[in-house]
Amino acid sequence: MRHQLHRKTARERGIIHPVKGKGAPTVGPDAIMVMIASELRYLVRVSMAQEIPFNEMSIYHLFQTKKGADIPLTLSGPFLGAPHATIGMEKLIVLGAKRIWVLGWCASLQSDLRIGQVVIPTSAVSEEGTSSHYPISGHTPESDAEMTLALEDALERRRTAFSKGWVWTTDALYRETPQKVLHYQKRGVLAVEMEMSALMTLALYRSVAMAGLMVVSDELFDLKWRPGFSNSLLKKNSRVAGEVLLELACSLSQSVIRASKPSTVGDE
Repeated sequence: MRHQLHRKTARERGIIHPVKGKGAPTVGPDAIMVMIASELRYLVRVSMAQEIPFNEMSIYHLFQTKKGADIPLTLSGPFLGAPHATIGMEKLIVLGAKRIWVLGWCASLQSDLRIGQVVIPTSAVSEEGTSSHYPISGHTPESDAEMTLALEDALERRRTAFSKGWVWTTDALYRETPQKVLHYQKRGVLAVEMEMSALMTLALYRSVAMAGLMVVSDELFDLKWRPGFSNSLLKKNSRVAGEVLLELACSLSQSVIRASKPSTVGDE
């Protein structure tokens, strides 16, 4: 678990701040944020999750797996852009999430990264307007190292190839100019998307862990836009990535719950 970067004063706290309202659901230690509506529907279906009413339903949705003896797993989304996604992540944190797993799509900036390939974003360049509101004392926005390693291991077990590295986060979908693409391409940045730097920054600021997987949905590396939204590999690997996140989140949540239970004579 990350340590707080600094003690937050009352003056730093927002006048409007995230709260757990009356009747709000309890979220376990692990939660999944899904940017893409089709992939959220798939994960809800395969996990047999049910929609949970809460006070922000008009802008995104919460789902939880059926309640049993253990805390249910929470899925949320869809989200578009840094402001929207950070609102959702703030809510998950105040409801109890300690590890947040993210699934999204991205556009490739590198010629060896093609539609349908999987990316593990480890750090992000911010060109969005949300991160600056969450001061992290000069730290680089980055994903949690232990969660990232777990993602690598899970993908390798499935024999799913992946790339790992920096992404560029922008608010301006229609301002991904040739100059910017070439600039970040030369710096070795893998892809461009719209949420990761803000989510990484918020996780650092709130002292929670966060990591994610992205799947390449389109290509920009030769300064032409090649969309791949109907590509079969995009669909296949989006499902693989989602299943990996679901398996890890479920497994780690159950490990935390088992560790918190007192041992009995029969367990020894």
